[in-house]
Amino acid sequence: MRVDLPEPEDAARSHSDELAALIRAVIEAEGGAIPFSRYMELALYAPGLGYYSAGAQKFGRGGDFVTAPELGPLFAQCVAESVAPVLRQLGGGQFLELGGGSGAFAQDALVHLAMLDALPSRYAILEPSADLRERQRERLGAALPLSLFERVVWLDGPPDADWRGVLFANEVLDALPVPRFAVHGGELHEEFVALDPQRRFIRVDQPADGFLTAAVRHVERYLDRPFADGFRSEVLPQLPYWIQAVGGLLREGAMLFVDYGHPRRDFYASQRRDGTLRGFYRHRLVEDPFLWPGLTDLTASVDFTALAEAGTGAGFELTGYTTQAGFLFGNRLAECFETLHGLAQDEAARYAVGQQVKQLTLPGMMGESFQAMGFARGVDFGHAFLQGDLRWRL
Repeated sequence: MRVDLPEPEDAARSHSDELAALIRAVIEAEGGAIPFSRYMELALYAPGLGYYSAGAQKFGRGGDFVTAPELGPLFAQCVAESVAPVLRQLGGGQFLELGGGSGAFAQDALVHLAMLDALPSRYAILEPSADLRERQRERLGAALPLSLFERVVWLDGPPDADWRGVLFANEVLDALPVPRFAVHGGELHEEFVALDPQRRFIRVDQPADGFLTAAVRHVERYLDRPFADGFRSEVLPQLPYWIQAVGGLLREGAMLFVDYGHPRRDFYASQRRDGTLRGFYRHRLVEDPFLWPGLTDLTASVDFTALAEAGTGAGFELTGYTTQAGFLFGNRLAECFETLHGLAQDEAARYAVGQQVKQLTLPGMMGESFQAMGFARGVDFGHAFLQGDLRWRL
């Protein structure tokens, strides 16, 4: 664990203590141990207490991490460029953003889609956090012209009827509560969370059930090798069901996912024998997932091969897979940069635009660790992945 972590303020620590007490009560009520995925769900989404459910700032320089939309408008403009032809093919349709963050993406995407004459008839945000939903509403209400703001709606759940349009998710999959597995003596176990005699959270391994075992054996068959003894990682057997839940009723349109992760062979490489789980607190890496629950963001990388399997299994065509840098450059990043650079009022503003490009595209920043994957049903979405297609790596 990093030793330079800033200590939480008293109110934040009290908040974390309250969530920790709730999780301990759940552990005791459920027989003394809960799957790690259940712990992660509570740590991130417990109503009013979880990391994404409470009111502390998450995004941007003053939060715990910076997402691509928080850097400036370039990311959203390139996404808008990629989906504008789809919305034109549909004559409008709905744009559904999963997890709206601070509202920065919606703001910049709507403005750019209006400029491209490709506005959706409705811009829907599926946001489980009531606090974030209110912040998004305030930001968009203040920043957008009324004609654009009136198109924005907030959903309590995925669409429950057939729809047409675009589904977009940036850094959503990495925050899905994920089971952890381990191999001991050739047998599969699932990682659980229990309490030690001092009622501190500890990891314990229990024999895996049939659902998790089937998912891990599927990965082993794909890799054409069993996992070595002592190997520990994550697998998301519920991903196909999640894709069906959020996108199954999308009868005509496209889905675009951007996140950090790897194709399966890299995800389960021997050097990652403890998996990809990690936490972030005020822009610092946290190795202990039990440190300050509710204040620390927990996340795991995405197995993009699993995402491809889930999307095609739901009846979509896999239209492309590439790095974030390849996706952005293939969707007019250079032209969007030139426009913003030309509109900049001074040297500081021009420098900031240049920094956006570097952070979004350089290999040591977001350019290669973040990747984009697209799916389509009944529309052409291949144009968005003409640069650096990596489907062969899946």
